[in-house]
Amino acid sequence: MRFAISIPQDLDDHKFDPDEFRAFMRRAEELDFDSAWTQEQVLGKAARSSPLEAMTFAAACTERIRLGCSVLVTPLHSPVHLAKSLSTLDQLSRGRVEVGVGSGGQGRMFSAFNVSPDGLITRFVEGLNLMKACWTQPSIDFDGRFWQLHDAAMEPKPFQKPHPPIWFGARHPNALRRAVEHGDGFFGAGSTTTEKFVEQVGIVREALAESDRDTAGFRIAKRVYVGMDDDADRARERSAAALERIYGSGDLLPVAVTGPPDDCVRGIRDVVDAGAELVLLTPLFDDAEQMERFAAEVIPEVR
Repeated sequence: MRFAISIPQDLDDHKFDPDEFRAFMRRAEELDFDSAWTQEQVLGKAARSSPLEAMTFAAACTERIRLGCSVLVTPLHSPVHLAKSLSTLDQLSRGRVEVGVGSGGQGRMFSAFNVSPDGLITRFVEGLNLMKACWTQPSIDFDGRFWQLHDAAMEPKPFQKPHPPIWFGARHPNALRRAVEHGDGFFGAGSTTTEKFVEQVGIVREALAESDRDTAGFRIAKRVYVGMDDDADRARERSAAALERIYGSGDLLPVAVTGPPDDCVRGIRDVVDAGAELVLLTPLFDDAEQMERFAAEVIPEVR
């Protein structure tokens, strides 16, 4: 059983404190968190840092903790540029990168990225295959619907061989099966309830049983929004406000684990019982304090 922590990404104008960020990352490593993760939100009213830049800064502040993004909406990126950036970061961090990918669904503002929603899944899978080719092939010949390369090369290759682990963010049954076919793990969304996660894990396990791959290396994780407070009502209020700020609208409080320590222990244990081998704790307020409290009061009770 492993636990991860979210990398703080709030980046209000002129308010970022690099010393505070360094202290957070170093303390996460001291507390023996397995990994630290970002999220991607390019457009939106919440002031959130770009994931790869935050991961790069975090890599410079630490020595051992693994660093990931859950997830990069890869159809909105150039796969060649993204492959280069991730390969570079994997070298700079000495092989500590985890890559989360997702198609993003049809609700995106594709026009802002000069991308058509037509053929979204084809674009997603093709882009991922092209990234893998850039990471593994000394001479790249690629003839796809969206991208073509002939006798191209990309160096350096990633520090990890053949490439960093690839996690899929997915909800639809077809997407969950694609995770088994093309990825190294499934990462349940923070905006998904534990009950829904149980269903998703069942589909993943069915797909693994039907596949001819080595299932032992396929991992299952879930992001969990958390808000610990000895006052249960205050925990719910602060968590609801934070979720609204992140997502813009909707009552997402049921997806979060909130309240006093005992309530949080039960909530996290439910996620573990649902099948999560890695739990990504994502504090909704007071990041450093929440990390300390979960490390001291929750994680020892769940392991």
